[in-house]
Amino acid sequence: MTEPAAATTTNASDEPATGAEQAVDTAATPQTPEPQPIRSTWWIRHYTFTGTAMGLVFVWFSMTPSLLPRGPLFQGLVSGICGAFGYGLGVFAVWLVRYMRSHNSSPPPPRWAWPPLIAVGAVGMVGMAVQFHVWQDDVRDLMGVEHLRWYDYPLAAALSLVVLFTLVEIGQFIRWLFRFLVGQVDRIAPFRVSAAIVVVLLVVLTITLLNGVVLKFAMNSMNSTFAAVNNEMNPDSAPPKTPLRSGGPGSLVSWESLGHQGRIFVHSGPTIADLTAFNGTPAVEPIRTYAGLNSADGIMATAELAARELARTGGLRRAVVAVATSTGTGWINEAEASALEYMYNGDTAIVSMQYSFLPSWLSFLVDKENARHAGEALFEAVDKLIRQLPESQRPKLVVFGESLGSFGGEAPFMNLNNILARTDGALFSGPTFNNTVWNSLTANRDAGSPQWLPIYDDGRNVRFVARARDLQRPDAPWGRPRVVYLQHASDPIAWWTPRLLFREPDWLREQRGYDVLLQTRWIPVVTFVQVSADMAVATHVPDGHGHRYVATVADGWAAVLSPPGWTQQKTERLQPLLHANAKPFGS
Repeated sequence: MTEPAAATTTNASDEPATGAEQAVDTAATPQTPEPQPIRSTWWIRHYTFTGTAMGLVFVWFSMTPSLLPRGPLFQGLVSGICGAFGYGLGVFAVWLVRYMRSHNSSPPPPRWAWPPLIAVGAVGMVGMAVQFHVWQDDVRDLMGVEHLRWYDYPLAAALSLVVLFTLVEIGQFIRWLFRFLVGQVDRIAPFRVSAAIVVVLLVVLTITLLNGVVLKFAMNSMNSTFAAVNNEMNPDSAPPKTPLRSGGPGSLVSWESLGHQGRIFVHSGPTIADLTAFNGTPAVEPIRTYAGLNSADGIMATAELAARELARTGGLRRAVVAVATSTGTGWINEAEASALEYMYNGDTAIVSMQYSFLPSWLSFLVDKENARHAGEALFEAVDKLIRQLPESQRPKLVVFGESLGSFGGEAPFMNLNNILARTDGALFSGPTFNNTVWNSLTANRDAGSPQWLPIYDDGRNVRFVARARDLQRPDAPWGRPRVVYLQHASDPIAWWTPRLLFREPDWLREQRGYDVLLQTRWIPVVTFVQVSADMAVATHVPDGHGHRYVATVADGWAAVLSPPGWTQQKTERLQPLLHANAKPFGS
């Protein structure tokens, strides 16, 4: 009897339990509570650990010195942009590791990892802020610029946070949009195909949006603004009364069509009385001719009009004819023009033209070819007229230009030998990274000479000058014709190039310039952003630094032309006059 009972019991245990039995078992068996999600802070939920760490490092890097002093606005921009790049780099690094390991996700860092990161970040930020203060004082003392005020530091920090979070949130939105679109396309195609399709779609959409909407709107707005400035008439500035200036009696060019900078140029310069008083001998009135953007239809027609205007004024009978290539707005360095007129006691003719009304930095981006074509067209038109004269009656022909004007001024010439063969000299100041001849000379400089102040062919025909004494460098014979490049070690216009993103420049590897801190170091991406910001304030420093070229202009022209009767004493007397009459770049 017992066996069957046991069997019955055994069989019963193998059967499925009833609902009541399940309830009893559940009540009798102790339950392990399900793990509750750990509550995390808002930052941890929204931002990645690696991205935050890399962002901090790049913010620290952004506080290192570059070429020029930085105020709170541009330091805030630089730190925000660099921090956002660092964050994006960290996020990309995590994604790349996951992709290479074929994992769709990676475990989040433990919560205990965040407090040390925050502590290190806070200590590092305080330390770098103190060092930033020291570096900024050093570079400002080097250039004679006043120190930052106490409230500039929190202002820079606040601006950097705004820029950083704005850029990171834009990146987060793009990431969300990417995932959303991949999820939609993934229904009809494999994941990797979907991802490729979405990447192409987003790139095309972004380019279309930027070019078709944002850029078009921005360009229309800027064109309207700068066109209004170009056409602005100063009620206190009447047309010249002399026929030797464009816009005056008998001129082929109307006063209104000269543009804002053209009207300033023809109205400026030393008078006959100024020249006579300076040189002690009777002077003649200098000739200045100019054709504005609205003076003719197209670059070629404008150049030919400017050349005819030069001939009308009798400029071809002067001792020197100077072809000046303007910057984007039509601006010409008044010091370079006036110095030439003082040296020849007015026996000069300067001709120039306008090819744009946009500022140089913007013109360089969208109108660079116009600068090249304008430089070529104007020189060829003037050179053609001069070559029609008997050789014994031809004036000296020189060229000059600053910044984008130096780029256009080089344009008619293939190389240095071409400049020497076709002109009697050239003075270029603040060259840009796109200057063809300048880049070629610098790349082929003599061994041992630094990029920021090279020596080419033992200084036989061309010399690079940061300070007047550099004209004697090297101590070797200097032939003729002569070409002089004025350039400062701290000029970001000269040293900016896209290659700064991922390649250390020679001017940081080699002997430093006289006004560049030894603590300046190349950091990928960061240095590019810093020098880009420096370009915006390149003229906000004293003369002799950055993109300010007045101090060495008189020495430069004296070396290029060696005018009859000109002495070093006259050069020294002329310098304060040029400073007094100098107008800031692009003003």
